[in-house]
Amino acid sequence: MPIPQIRFHDRAPKVQQIVDAFTQAIETGELAAGSKLPSVRELGEQLGVGKFTLNEALDRLRGRHLLTSSQGRGHFVANRLAQPSSSTWVDLLPQDLLSVLRRPLAIAPGGLRPGGGHLPEDWLDSDALRQAMRSAVRAPSLRVASLGTPAGLLPLRQALQQKLQGEGLSVPVEQIITTPNTLQGLDMLMRLLARPGDTVLLDAPCYFNFHANLALHGVKVVTIARRPDGFDFAALEQLLAEQRPSLYLTTGVLHNPTGHSFSPGQAFRLLQLTRQYGCHIVEDDLYGDLHPNPPPRLAALAGLEQVTYLSGFSKILSANVRVSYVVAAPQLAANLTNMKLMSGGITSELFEQIVYRLLSEGSYARHRKRMVQRLLEAGGRVEQWLRRCGCELPMGFEGGMFIWARLPAGVNGERLAEAGLKRGMVLAPGALFGYEGGMRDFMRFNVGHCDDFRVWEGVEGLLSTYPLLR
Repeated sequence: MPIPQIRFHDRAPKVQQIVDAFTQAIETGELAAGSKLPSVRELGEQLGVGKFTLNEALDRLRGRHLLTSSQGRGHFVANRLAQPSSSTWVDLLPQDLLSVLRRPLAIAPGGLRPGGGHLPEDWLDSDALRQAMRSAVRAPSLRVASLGTPAGLLPLRQALQQKLQGEGLSVPVEQIITTPNTLQGLDMLMRLLARPGDTVLLDAPCYFNFHANLALHGVKVVTIARRPDGFDFAALEQLLAEQRPSLYLTTGVLHNPTGHSFSPGQAFRLLQLTRQYGCHIVEDDLYGDLHPNPPPRLAALAGLEQVTYLSGFSKILSANVRVSYVVAAPQLAANLTNMKLMSGGITSELFEQIVYRLLSEGSYARHRKRMVQRLLEAGGRVEQWLRRCGCELPMGFEGGMFIWARLPAGVNGERLAEAGLKRGMVLAPGALFGYEGGMRDFMRFNVGHCDDFRVWEGVEGLLSTYPLLR
């Protein structure tokens, strides 16, 4: 039978070139389903490659289910099931406007992403990350065939213990528990700390996944407006007295989406009131390391009997290096470890080894310092063009990833984001971050992605044509 003719080049390994050529020939029908390939010896002679190279290519093609093989009979082109055409594809996810806008914020790669939740890929220290990956894979301590330790890799937890001590939180290593990501850590904490029907307090606005996750637990959500001065503390005390929330979920430093951080005075009053009314705080500190001069964390001020601390590395290192951690009171830490073990929530030891190396070898600290400075510089430029577009910035900008902007009068953030999506631009309208009145007037902007003339021009263009989009 005819086989693909390959003109080998130096830009890719021969194995990959063979796999690519045979894949194309099979998918186009040049190699018909069910047809038998020549023997390995004959194929090697026709392609001019050695036995080991050819066998590796054949293994990859079998792994893609493009070939089958049988002992003594040889290799055959697989009979593949017909794939459904795009015209028959049914999107089973919710189709309301906010759901449609939310999905690309979380999963769509590439394009202009001024509303995105992560730093641009070219801002990340990919070389250090790859070096840590190589070191972790080569390390004899990596247990390839075993599950990770339920509480988390001990050297990583010890490195986290040192990091936390530098932030004013001294805690035994036994009370530091790793989780696969911050949202899963939060989900497990909610299963341990809340029951259906309990009342949980959130900021308004707040990260949209907080609302979505709490809905799964059947709790009642109440909100308090997050303001430049923290809160209307009289309103907060009235809410605590009347609603009696058992938990308050918040981000104390560089809050998502506003970028606000509690001052020491605001934090003191908040802790005083929540202690008085028996409301436990879960502090999400995913962004705190991006603050140029972070104020004290709530957990450091109040201790772990009143505040459970949650943080991770997906925003600074990589969205794909999803190692997070919870710092909790002794019994809660023990319960969380047991839940990880019982529910299969044990963190990947490979990822834990990678993060440990980045922390212990100094790469993380150097990268963090560069990101803080770069965000400060970019934030100043983004503030300027947002104001030129007619936006107001009620929170100001003190560092971090986000700027919370009030859109020009009469502009609906959802409709603006819908128009942006049609032009390949992912925006984050305020309505994603809360249900309260007035949220539609706001939009969250990612500083890293917005420091780009294409975004400036795109947003200005959308605003200038907005009356035509209604």
